Amino acid sequence: MNGRLLGGFVLLYLAASLLHFAHNAEYLSEYPNLPFWLTRVDVYLVWCGLAALGIGGLVLYRIGWQFTGLCLLAVHAGFGFDGLLHYTRAPFEAHSVAMNVTIWVEVLAAACLLLAVLAQFASRLRHAP
Repeated sequence: MNGRLLGGFVLLYLAASLLHFAHNAEYLSEYPNLPFWLTRVDVYLVWCGLAALGIGGLVLYRIGWQFTGLCLLAVHAGFGFDGLLHYTRAPFEAHSVAMNVTIWVEVLAAACLLLAVLAQFASRLRHAP
């Protein structure tokens, strides 16, 4: 897998996570059992921090710090599974169709990115001296 394809998976996950976070932020009061203190701005700020982590990982990967970049991208992808925590607060059925779709789109995109990162790690190990 080349860096361009990896970058595509990063963009895919960024878009999917933005979709979920934006839906979360805009419909915060409708998501079941979220903390009362959580605000719309908080949600967007967290997304910005996570996006910076992923973009930083991709930049490091592309400028030659491949191991460090891949580690950051793996962490970034791992955060994509946090959306499943919605189901610890309320069952699947308590969430709207749009909520469930945005959660699962983010999770699937994160899984694709994580698999791409793991494939890059495996490739590096195979070609290591």
